[in-house]
Amino acid sequence: MNDRKGKGQAAGLTYRTAGVDLDAADAMEDLIAPLVRRTYGPRVLPSHGAFAGLFRLNDDNGLLARHYRKPVLVGCTDGVGSKLLVAIQAGRHDTLGIDLVAMSVNDLLCCGAEPLFFLDYIALHKLQPELVAQLVSGIVAGCEQAGCALLGGETAEMPDLYHRRHFDLAGFAVGVVERDRILGPHHVRPGDHLVGLASSGLHSNGYALARKVLLRKAALPLSQPVRALGEPLADALLRPTRIYVRPVLDALRHYRRNLLITGLAHITGGGLPGNVPRLLPPGCDAVIRRGSWPIPPIFGLLEHLGVAEDEMYRVFNMGIGFVLAVRPQSVRVTVRRLTRAGEQAFVIGRVTRGRGRLEFA
Repeated sequence: MNDRKGKGQAAGLTYRTAGVDLDAADAMEDLIAPLVRRTYGPRVLPSHGAFAGLFRLNDDNGLLARHYRKPVLVGCTDGVGSKLLVAIQAGRHDTLGIDLVAMSVNDLLCCGAEPLFFLDYIALHKLQPELVAQLVSGIVAGCEQAGCALLGGETAEMPDLYHRRHFDLAGFAVGVVERDRILGPHHVRPGDHLVGLASSGLHSNGYALARKVLLRKAALPLSQPVRALGEPLADALLRPTRIYVRPVLDALRHYRRNLLITGLAHITGGGLPGNVPRLLPPGCDAVIRRGSWPIPPIFGLLEHLGVAEDEMYRVFNMGIGFVLAVRPQSVRVTVRRLTRAGEQAFVIGRVTRGRGRLEFA
């Protein structure tokens, strides 16, 4: 990892008296270095101690050149949000890194891009090497799922800024796509079917509302099973965001000669109404059929405890984490291919003529 040593604001005679422990930073580096190296492929160049990570677009065999004649780099960034507060309260930190990677690489995927590398930023009240190692182990797991390298990262110890035990995560991903294969609304047209991929739960959105309803209003304990869920609340709330990169890229590559998957949408903040219209061109609507996919119990519990149905769909993913627009003749084979790759895929609607809106039927 490049430049992973902790940073902070000095005050007093030593950094330690100001609350920043450089020895802990060294111990942390020793813990996480072997984890990070697991994500390296032949395009990551050695850069130990460097100020930045190095990544070559081609390996020795010209691997990237064989796939991309006019490569376009794609970049995005995101965080995990107040799901962190649930993890802190539950004392469970090992899967948050998967959420962090997922939020960026799933966004990259919507352009049809293959993730190349990821960088993280961890800021916390007090540097605890074991905690950072847990967080980085999750980031590594996410990168392995997405098939990208964890190229670098930064850890900042700031006791004057963060509450005790608190921390924050941010992530940055870079991918690549062939210029004439960039997906967007310009490919989608009336008649295309909408295929939804199941979410693993809340993913990383709507936690301000979920925490208010479940932890404050209903005062449900995190560690005990909840009858409506069939599992402890912490398990339902901390289940990591699903990473859709490998199965969706596989489907895209299968159809690369014929553009039969025309648009992609990552269902994050704003739910289906806020994200599906982003794949629509002018003059088109999306019509979603309620009941065409199973809704996980966590959403039913939130609605039972007082969240209005319209607000549920506007805030949460309601069990669909990713949507593909697919030409009618390819729907069955696409669903079959995604299912064989381990996804739960459902035909949830279609594109019609309209004014760029989403409607429920």
